Amino acid sequence: QVQLVESGGGLVQAGGSLRLSCAVSGNIRSIHTMAWYRQAPGKQRELVAILTSRGNTNYADSVKGRFTISRDNADNTIYLQMNSLKPEDTAVYYCNVVSLQLSGYWGQGTQVTVSS
Repeated sequence: QVQLVESGGGLVQAGGSLRLSCAVSGNIRSIHTMAWYRQAPGKQRELVAILTSRGNTNYADSVKGRFTISRDNADNTIYLQMNSLKPEDTAVYYCNVVSLQLSGYWGQGTQVTVSS
């Protein structure tokens, strides 16, 4: 069983920074992609950032230049560094992992609230 546990969310003022973490554990042999999604109230879940096993990254236009996705291979943790936060970044952030077998896994989500 694969588990993803997010942490690092919270309340921050506009212009501030947060770093989200996603600890991956369980029987997952190889990871194909790692990603962060977010869902704001009344809106659909959207892709924020994605990191492939080859090290390629892609970001939503709304976060380019402000957010950075990374991975620590030693402890199977995925990070999302968020700088220059804006009120519109307020959402529940979810970690997502897709294995080479194309099985997808989700974390429980962590709330990020940015006050103006």
